[in-house]
Amino acid sequence: MEPQKLERLNAQFERDARLDGVFVVLSLGASLIASLGLLANSTAVVIGAMVVAPWIMPLRAAAFAGLMGRWRLFGQAVRSLASGVLIALGCALLLGRLADLASYGSEIVARTAPNLLDLGVALVAGAMAAYAKVRSEAVSSLAGTAIAVALVPPVCAVGLCLAAGQAQPALGAVLLFATNLVGIVSGALVLLGLSAPELRQQLGRSQLGWSSLVLTLLLLLPLGGSFIDLARKAQQTAQRQRISDTLKALLTDNRDLLGNQAYLADLRIDWQRQPALVVAVLRVRTPGYPTPEQVAQAETLINRHQAPRLRLVVERSTTELVLPR
Repeated sequence: MEPQKLERLNAQFERDARLDGVFVVLSLGASLIASLGLLANSTAVVIGAMVVAPWIMPLRAAAFAGLMGRWRLFGQAVRSLASGVLIALGCALLLGRLADLASYGSEIVARTAPNLLDLGVALVAGAMAAYAKVRSEAVSSLAGTAIAVALVPPVCAVGLCLAAGQAQPALGAVLLFATNLVGIVSGALVLLGLSAPELRQQLGRSQLGWSSLVLTLLLLLPLGGSFIDLARKAQQTAQRQRISDTLKALLTDNRDLLGNQAYLADLRIDWQRQPALVVAVLRVRTPGYPTPEQVAQAETLINRHQAPRLRLVVERSTTELVLPR
């Protein structure tokens, strides 16, 4: 890398790490917007907070400082980021106390269970943030990078959960913030190290680089468990939909079995049972249906079309018609 370009990068990262009035005002505004958006359960408002937040700038400055061994700059970047975190946490706690909601919406819940996908997004976003600094023509991507990996909303989610006395969800939001933090720094370090031969040599000797690698590996344990749970739930949802479609098709193709107006009213699956127990509620409008023999035939027919690890039980229940006096 040319000395002039390296000096220019040094000056730019010095500005990124600076704790000034602009950083404080933007952090305060982003924190208020994010907290209000989370309370209102509004995705659009939360995205607006991501665009306003300036936190990704001291983070990439910290990555550069750690790469070059400039610990004074690194400390300045960390102080700026810590100040922003304290501002966001204070705003969220205050608004959470004032709102005093008994439960929160999906926007907060979504930030309490991070997984490996969040780490992957953070790594790529950190690399893109550093690339936008190295290549000035890519600076327009910085806003999109800030949206892709959220820093302020998880901190605000921590404050709102603590204000509601919900410690467990707050820990999940802390894990998401830590994931994004480590991912951004690691991604920025790798991109900066690959951008020039001189920096590549620094990457192998960087204490921050090795520390980020260790932290990333440690995050794989809790994030991996969350990812496995997410994949299992997605598989169960898909399997439930297949069972529902199969039942509806069987009812359509076998009208003579349960009557012309039989339909699937409810479907419940107990995944804790081995094999999983499927409880299907079939409603029949045709008088006289179904007889016990037809119920047994329906159970045999349906189970023949199910996966071997599933067991479906069909039961006949009596419906009483209550007329007004």
